[in-house]
Amino acid sequence: MAKSKTVFFCQNCGAQSPKWIGRCPSCGEWNTYVEEVLLKENKEDHVAKLSSAKNKNKPQLISEIKTGNERRINSQNNELNRVLGGGIVAGSLILIGGEPGIGKSTLMLQIALKLKGLRVLYVTGEESNQQIKMRAERVGSSNEDCFILNETSTRNIFLQIEKIQPQLIVVDSIQTLHTDVIDSSAGSISQIRECASEMQRFSKMTDVPVFLIGHITKDGGLAGPKILEHMVDTVLQFEGDRNYGYRILRTTKNRFGSTSELGIYEMSSLGLREVANPSEILISQRDENVSGVTIASTIEGMRPMLIEIQALVSSAAYGTPQRSSTGFDLRRLNMLLAVLEKRSGFRLGVKDVFLNIAGGIKVDDPAIDLAVISAILSSNEDLPVDQKVCFAAEIGLSGEIRPINRVEQRIAEAEKLGFEQIFISKYNKKGLESKRESITVTPVAKIEDVFRLLFA
Repeated sequence: MAKSKTVFFCQNCGAQSPKWIGRCPSCGEWNTYVEEVLLKENKEDHVAKLSSAKNKNKPQLISEIKTGNERRINSQNNELNRVLGGGIVAGSLILIGGEPGIGKSTLMLQIALKLKGLRVLYVTGEESNQQIKMRAERVGSSNEDCFILNETSTRNIFLQIEKIQPQLIVVDSIQTLHTDVIDSSAGSISQIRECASEMQRFSKMTDVPVFLIGHITKDGGLAGPKILEHMVDTVLQFEGDRNYGYRILRTTKNRFGSTSELGIYEMSSLGLREVANPSEILISQRDENVSGVTIASTIEGMRPMLIEIQALVSSAAYGTPQRSSTGFDLRRLNMLLAVLEKRSGFRLGVKDVFLNIAGGIKVDDPAIDLAVISAILSSNEDLPVDQKVCFAAEIGLSGEIRPINRVEQRIAEAEKLGFEQIFISKYNKKGLESKRESITVTPVAKIEDVFRLLFA
């Protein structure tokens, strides 16, 4: 019989201790240590067996290492390609997390079915083969080289990998896997860490990319030890509002590309549809102008977008005025209201202010400040802003309108969508093209200038 050993792990940071302690010395959290049972047993490494003859590493001088563009696989999904930096890198380990029911499994199954001519192994520990088949019929795709495996033991998974020799693997989800090396339940910290470690070694040894679907906690972070995010090459966050059909794919870590890229999808009865032009779906189509609505030009990653800002200013029904914000930082809204009160003389301290970014998305770009200010003033004066006017500028604490980066791209996006006027900072005017046929660029320096031009 193999001897067992009891070890305590911190659920928050993954620190290890031979005995239970109340406060973790590594992260400072209380009551996070749980007991895990480890088996001290010499088992044959089934990962190394797959490629022992293929990979024999030896030290190399840095001058002898050949460099070049890493080999990427086209996922046949433009939004995923953009977020990953141009495609799926061979031998990469990619972790994707999100709320339950947000569409993680649907997205990965669609990718697996679109990669025709590529052997794909879809490992599921949460759903039966019949459920996967039903979803595949619903999304309307098929791939003769896509294999479905309902298994949770990593030993059996690697045995099937050895037989099939897949070129891409999807694991749904990492919390359901368990390895024989550790005698503890699936989903525990030690199991997640060891299973992810086996997948990492396999992907690096064989150059086969692996997608891991992960659960998230109630706080929105990825479940499991923090070391899980350190081990993988890319961490993707799939998010969206249940009340809207739009889903956003963000990158929080990417060793092969930028972390500022963004992918947008629309959930429908036929699965996830790529949204090529998000500006059109994020702007409401109205027959007449209404007060409190403005359009802001923002940039997510390399992609310029136009979004709709909605504001409502009304007399406070109770003693304390309310401040509410959806999709925009509430602290920044309070700062902008203080600037309006102190620098420009607008008495908003006794009024309720509600702000909403249409479409259910969250934006933290400071370049939408001027649009927020204009929407608040429009609602306060009950005077509408023309539908063909948009804004792109930051507001400073002294009330000045500050310049922003990549203003040319913002203006070009507004011009492409048929807007006739855009307000920018006068300090952004240097270097701009002076000849623009279909859009008027209006430089402003103070909030009072914008107010006068809009509502004079």
